Amino acid sequence: MRVLVTGATGYIGGRLVPELLDAGHSVRCMARSPGKLRDLPWRDRVEAVPGDVLNPASLDPVLSGIDTAYYLVHSMGGGDFRRNDEQGARNFADAAARTGVRRIVYLGGLTPRGERLSAHLASRDKVGRILLDSPVPTAVLRAAVIIGSGSASFEMLRYLTERLPVMTTPRWVSTRVQPIAVRDVLRLLVKSAELPPDVDRAFDIGGPDVLTYAEMIQRFAHVSGIRRRIILPLPVLTPWLSSLWVGLVTPVPGSIARPLVDSLRHEVVCAEDDLADMLDDHERLGFDEAVRLALCRVREARVDTRWSSADWPSAPSEPLPTDPGWTGGSLYVDERRRDVDAPPEALWRVIERIGGERGWYSWPLAWAARGWFDRLVGGVGLRRGRRDPERLRVGDSVDFWRVEEIEPGRLLRLRAEMRLPGLAWLELRVELGERNAVLRQRAVFYPRGLAGQAYWWGIAPFHGVVFGAMADNIAAEAETDGAAG
Repeated sequence: MRVLVTGATGYIGGRLVPELLDAGHSVRCMARSPGKLRDLPWRDRVEAVPGDVLNPASLDPVLSGIDTAYYLVHSMGGGDFRRNDEQGARNFADAAARTGVRRIVYLGGLTPRGERLSAHLASRDKVGRILLDSPVPTAVLRAAVIIGSGSASFEMLRYLTERLPVMTTPRWVSTRVQPIAVRDVLRLLVKSAELPPDVDRAFDIGGPDVLTYAEMIQRFAHVSGIRRRIILPLPVLTPWLSSLWVGLVTPVPGSIARPLVDSLRHEVVCAEDDLADMLDDHERLGFDEAVRLALCRVREARVDTRWSSADWPSAPSEPLPTDPGWTGGSLYVDERRRDVDAPPEALWRVIERIGGERGWYSWPLAWAARGWFDRLVGGVGLRRGRRDPERLRVGDSVDFWRVEEIEPGRLLRLRAEMRLPGLAWLELRVELGERNAVLRQRAVFYPRGLAGQAYWWGIAPFHGVVFGAMADNIAAEAETDGAAG
């Protein structure tokens, strides 16, 4: 079949594409910025096209000639996300009907019957109903907690368990959920393209275990080889306070944790398992095995996609301006140059390993304070870390930056996704000097309004310490690395 995958830069989409290719399908990927797919290992095997579900005019060319369209677009927050989700689904459904798409497959959330839903679950449920109301046969797969390396739900569970031997918890830890392994979700998504044309409905999908969140914590602890956790329920913790608590303890920021926590207030257990019968696919990984496989991938640094793979809701998308007088406004630049007594490849290795657990080769306390402040104002902070400790690709998140451009051995450009009164980039470049390598480091800031001007000049006195130390330490690390061969 010719299939379309929307959300190919996200957690599920980025894993679904290679599964579809291995199943023999011809795959087209839609992205607002197709360049973000450039460094993915399967990029040369797919057709990447620009498109945006909020721009109806862009969708007809994208959907033309497609048999099955996977709709994996969903906002986790930011702005009027419910209205955007609903409008995007309507635009997509209308375009699919116009262009003759034979089936839509959507991954939604498992919702309880007869309860008032959280905003997050209500939005996912509404999107599913919009797609089902279209003339195109649609399969809506509804899952609760997805267990897999790099998923937001898994990261939240992992860090809460590993970091808190004793924890006070809200009431939702006693709510029953039916988790499912990410590999089972992917297999069911792939097989859903083969459903008969008359199948037009929603399906509940889940693993074999029904657990409370407290039981998930204890079983995670057992699988990972740590002591049983002490859990003290505290009923006064509201979902909002819970999300702040999760944001404090885990790398998942409060704005992402809030919809996840909201969803956990509801009992989400499958009411049927009809898809397994239709596809003759009844094998499911148990919770313990799903956790064991996810931890193995994390420890071996083989995490293909992470929750942070998707664009941050409020992050800027403008590329670094090449015109010094960009839009006629101010463009502030801090530039540093260092001659490095090491070969260029040694300098590049150090640059490509920046961020995450290795840090930023500069004042750790200053970077930590900036990360804490960012989380305080609703940003991502430093603890997103990296997908891979050694290698980067376009679109990867690195703490509160995202890789905008990478030229292996030569250039790494990061775009800031922290909360700022403007736009910011950090550029690290390797050049050839007379004898060895030259490091060129450039921080660029485009201010917005008086707040942006005040921000730049307020932190300007610290540039020499923070950016100067960064350049010095990168050079020193490269010289040490080069000397060690």
